[in-house]
Amino acid sequence: MKEIKITKNEEGQRLDRFLKKYLNKANQSFIHKMIRKKNIKLNDSKAEPQTVLKADDTVQMYLADDTIDKFRDKITFKKTDIHFDTVYEDDNILVVNKPIGLSTQPDKTGMRNLVDEIKVYLDAKEENISFTFKPAVCNRLDKNTSGLVIAAKNYDALKQTNKAIRERKIRKYYMAKVHGIIKDDLVLKDYLIKNDKKNMVEIINEQRENSKTVITYVRPQKTEGRYTWLEVEIETGRAHQIRAHLASIGHPVAGDKKYGKKDNEKYQVLHAYKLFFDGFDGGLSYLNGMEIVSDISERKIL
Repeated sequence: MKEIKITKNEEGQRLDRFLKKYLNKANQSFIHKMIRKKNIKLNDSKAEPQTVLKADDTVQMYLADDTIDKFRDKITFKKTDIHFDTVYEDDNILVVNKPIGLSTQPDKTGMRNLVDEIKVYLDAKEENISFTFKPAVCNRLDKNTSGLVIAAKNYDALKQTNKAIRERKIRKYYMAKVHGIIKDDLVLKDYLIKNDKKNMVEIINEQRENSKTVITYVRPQKTEGRYTWLEVEIETGRAHQIRAHLASIGHPVAGDKKYGKKDNEKYQVLHAYKLFFDGFDGGLSYLNGMEIVSDISERKIL
């Protein structure tokens, strides 16, 4: 007999749908038959397929181990070294400092990425044990942009964090070193068009078909020879937004090989250094007002 304790990640769904995710190679008729014959019970009692699960419920499966293995493809993750630094962690979220050279999401190349590293990190702590939810990142950074990335450790945290980002309640700040001298604060409002073939974007000042609004706030911090250090805040989070927007006004990010000028920087000097949290409800409201900072001096190269 195998017993499964239902967590917050599994609650709120029907018993038969949970079992279809757990026994992911079994068909619906087999699952319904096992429930009907009481080979699968809920809280040691006969249950109906449509019964809605609650946290701390227990599902008893009176099936041979071989049968369970036959109907279940176990999800495994490619083992990898951990290259990120943990900046903040609690039971709901993990905020990490992503190094330069590490992709945020998996891609077709199968190269190392932040998502897999976070799953391995939580597996090692025995926190990544949900049967229907795996930790997910909520904001993305370009491969060669370093800095803060938020990962949700449960479904409620993922839902609320994504909602807060979508409603612009979570404010994201970057430090950037750019070519040229900027003396005054700027508010850049334009439109962005993506070129998938070139993996580049173009900034235009008039709306066109398939264009998206981009809003970037620029605040000069200090000059360094022919360069200016900026604090950049984005209201819209588009791909390559900061790099393309700054390049469009003649101040590309130092070290940016795609949108920039030739200089001595090996990597683009762009770091997501601060997050301000708001917009959370219920058990996650403790995050409101929290500020998390990672100084650009703490950035690492993979």
